[in-house]
Amino acid sequence: MTSSKMETVKVSGSNRKHKVLLYAISTCAWCKLTKRYLNDNKIEYEYIDVDLCDEKDRDNIRGDILKRGGELSYPVIIVDDKILISGFRKDKIIEALGI
Repeated sequence: MTSSKMETVKVSGSNRKHKVLLYAISTCAWCKLTKRYLNDNKIEYEYIDVDLCDEKDRDNIRGDILKRGGELSYPVIIVDDKILISGFRKDKIIEALGI
């Protein structure tokens, strides 16, 4: 049996000051807005479309979000492994990334 690798997509950008990970749902309007906002601001980030992962990876992602004190609503942005932002909160994103 082969182990599946969680599908992380890297989006390059000229702003690499922070490590940014986005947990998203592929069909979610707020998640798409978040990706567009990060792209528009040239933020380099990685994202995982949680709904496209297998059950084991989804469980791991949910555990990661809850362990960090987040809620299971998407999008979830994790900045520098420290700051967790639930939802498309432009104010929080600007503050965390210094945009």
